[in-house]
Amino acid sequence: MKPRISMVSLGVADLGKSIEFYRDGLGLPMLPSPPGVAFFNLNGTWLGLSERESLAADAGVPPEGSGYTGINLAHNVASENEVIEVLEQAINAGAVLVKSAQRADWGGFHGYFKDLDGHLWEVAHNPFAWVGPED
Repeated sequence: MKPRISMVSLGVADLGKSIEFYRDGLGLPMLPSPPGVAFFNLNGTWLGLSERESLAADAGVPPEGSGYTGINLAHNVASENEVIEVLEQAINAGAVLVKSAQRADWGGFHGYFKDLDGHLWEVAHNPFAWVGPED
């Protein structure tokens, strides 16, 4: 795994209000975003907003309790094979596989693991846009 966090994804209660807060209130530059999500450029990483239930469903965990904590870290990679490699590396280091590598509803390829403290990480290949700094 390379030393980068591509995106911090926040599970929010009201996407519209959260967009207004980050875009209008804080002045973060919003990127073109498909329906149901909002992306903001943070100079080398992205902030992603989605309804809490949607992010939990994407990871395949319950939206409350021990399932989804309201935040996950995303590590984008250059290929589908690299998604598999990074997930295997994390599992071998003691992480728990939450969602095996697979096609994503949004068109990419991804999987999820929980680190030793239960923090949720998505490892993803986005064929539509590079998310993160160049190597």
